[in-house]
Amino acid sequence: MLRAWLRSRFASQTDIDDIVQEAFVRVLKARASGEVRSPRAFLFVTARNIALMQLRHRAVAREDSLTESELWDILDESVDVPQAVARAQELELLTKAIQTLPARCRQILTLRKIYGMSQKDVAAELGIAEHTVEVQGTIALRKLSDYFARIEGTRRP
Repeated sequence: MLRAWLRSRFASQTDIDDIVQEAFVRVLKARASGEVRSPRAFLFVTARNIALMQLRHRAVAREDSLTESELWDILDESVDVPQAVARAQELELLTKAIQTLPARCRQILTLRKIYGMSQKDVAAELGIAEHTVEVQGTIALRKLSDYFARIEGTRRP
């Protein structure tokens, strides 16, 4: 039943058996250290947390895995130099703007806009209400807008 539940929630996970095994180990350790009132619920929550942890770990590992040879494949030689420089500067400015956001806003904005996750998926992954995702996303966009307005104001005398 746990495997089926995990497959329905985390279809992209290929290590469902590893998650199940790790969840059982953690439940047994918890039971050894004290009474577990609802072992089934504890097992499902533990399995969900392990799966979410693996997803987050993979997302971070994916970002760090670009090698120099992969970067050469990304370069677009059809764009002339001024356009490439302007695009790189815009990307750097956007990165700096995103880094100024509070942690929760930055997290939600990244999952929604960069990874293209739905509001419901973001809420499930972060363990928060959908309304919170909506509000924090709005706050993030407002803060980015204010940041760019300040930057634009400092460029023009």
